[in-house]
Amino acid sequence: MKTKVLFISVLTALLMSAFHCNAIIITGTVIDGTTGDPLIGACITEVGTTNGTTSDFDGNYSINVESEASELVFSYIGYLYQKIKIGNQKKINVILKEDVKELDQIVKIGYGVIKKEDVTSSISSCNLGYINPHSVLGVDQALQGKAAGVQVNSNIREQQEPSNTEGYTPIHENGFSEVHSNPLSTFSIDVDKAAYSNVRRYITNGGLPPVDAVRIEEMINYFNYDYPQPEGEKPFSINTELSVCPWNPSHYLLHVGLQGKNIDIDKLPASNIVFLLDVSGSMNSTEKLPLLKSSLTLLVKQLRPIDRVAIVVYAGSSGLVLPSTSCDNKEAIINSLDVLQAGGSTAGGAGLMLAYKVAEENFIKGGNNRIILATDGDFNVGASSNAEMERLIETEREKGIAISVLGFGMGDYQDDKMEIIADKGNGNYSYIDNLMEAKKVLVNEFGGTLFTIAKDVKFQLEFNPYFVSKYRLIGYENRLLNTEDFDNDKKDAGEMGAGHTVTALYEIIPVNKKDSVKGLKYQTSALTAEATQSNDLITMKLRYKEPTEKVSLLIEQSVKNELTQLENTSNNFRFSAAVAEFGMLLRDSQHKGTASFESALELALNAKGQDKEGYRNEFVNLIRIAGFQKGINLKE
Repeated sequence: MKTKVLFISVLTALLMSAFHCNAIIITGTVIDGTTGDPLIGACITEVGTTNGTTSDFDGNYSINVESEASELVFSYIGYLYQKIKIGNQKKINVILKEDVKELDQIVKIGYGVIKKEDVTSSISSCNLGYINPHSVLGVDQALQGKAAGVQVNSNIREQQEPSNTEGYTPIHENGFSEVHSNPLSTFSIDVDKAAYSNVRRYITNGGLPPVDAVRIEEMINYFNYDYPQPEGEKPFSINTELSVCPWNPSHYLLHVGLQGKNIDIDKLPASNIVFLLDVSGSMNSTEKLPLLKSSLTLLVKQLRPIDRVAIVVYAGSSGLVLPSTSCDNKEAIINSLDVLQAGGSTAGGAGLMLAYKVAEENFIKGGNNRIILATDGDFNVGASSNAEMERLIETEREKGIAISVLGFGMGDYQDDKMEIIADKGNGNYSYIDNLMEAKKVLVNEFGGTLFTIAKDVKFQLEFNPYFVSKYRLIGYENRLLNTEDFDNDKKDAGEMGAGHTVTALYEIIPVNKKDSVKGLKYQTSALTAEATQSNDLITMKLRYKEPTEKVSLLIEQSVKNELTQLENTSNNFRFSAAVAEFGMLLRDSQHKGTASFESALELALNAKGQDKEGYRNEFVNLIRIAGFQKGINLKE
């Protein structure tokens, strides 16, 4: 079987156009004309539009077109394209034949292909009106099998510890804590989702991510979960579920979920937004500045006349490209984005200061005052150290100006700096690897991305030693807090946006009465009557502040020691467990137990639910691709 380009669709359709109510749905399969195998990631585009999709793991596709007069183009790197008029067809199966002339110009490596003419840019696998942000290898390195961070063998191309300049904060995985000595677990919520799309970028590009790029809590929280809306004036509902741990049946798994209140866009406060855009030389590649401009254009189209946008750029120096402009003049904002070009070094510190100055000058009292930083994080001139950035951002956030981060690119991608900026700036952090991800973050999740409904949200769980011997928080390593931080309203914590969900998982080792501590000289293990007589497994406390307040509010509820059989748990429980299991496999966690790609796949397949946007189906395909790179056939 010929090797395939592992570009895989995030959704079954790229909904970039507003289709008429009588849109026609076309389905079918794309086949390799030589081998008869399905083509994964073949591009299907509607002629004259930006509407398109890619074939899935089995070569299947589905696309909405506007009329029977529409034409579809089917293409794949190294193959002759086909153009087909719809007519009265509803199902179109296509066989693509190899382009011998083009194949002579292609270097094939494992599951990846690289065109010689594209060695300094990115492969655009689909002409959908956007740039496909997947990196390529230099030809000389590729032929020698020595591309940065990649090891090539006869079947797979496997990502190892990166030797490029991408930066990730080291993660020291949470271990198990003894309840008798550490009964309290305290952490800040995390609504960032950058790690998942970044991991996806590695996998769909034919590799596996470095372990420090795998932040399991962000992978879990990439997905929305079907939690009930909060009741009354509370900004969110709290939901819990307890069952057997899939990768260690002698342990329990606790699922905790928050659901933020949905707010109609018309009822959201006015926004004062400053785009802070990196236009330095490091952004001069197709998966960076062009994708950045297309992404922010999507956001501008979502904004209302009461909202305002200013544009600040930085390269060798920083400057104001567009003063604060009402969104009843979106054309002026979009035109200002269109003309941007990349070049020069990166004066990140100067750009930050100018952006805050512009935000302050146009401050809307009671509104959403926010900087959106879009960059590859390569701050190399000016105030560039993490400590300097932290001090600047912490000072400005007290004035009511938040900062969110959109990350772009690869190779020199500085994840560690961008995570710090969003964390300290009361904002969120997303990694944009294609225009469909931009649509998810800036259109589908518009309210959660831009509008805060609760800030400094902290959890503190007290485990009942009568039932629990040890516990482990899965992920959130960089969000852990000291016990005393929970009641300290000066301690910064995570923010929650409108409609957001937040999910956390704990692996719990139940008490074995035979193993109870005995014979201690300096302390006893006597338990209170409440511990032994109640059926409380955990007492859970949550603190949060209203967006403009400085004093926190407290919510408290207990979790009963009542186990639900795994097969009877919700899709929320099983799907989040599948993501956690997959994350532990990517990290090769010492706590992965019996975790396997097969069991993660089975969990995910049986918990996809309605999956209207196709994100969960995409995750299923990521498991399969990663499994293939480990030599495991997970197609069936």
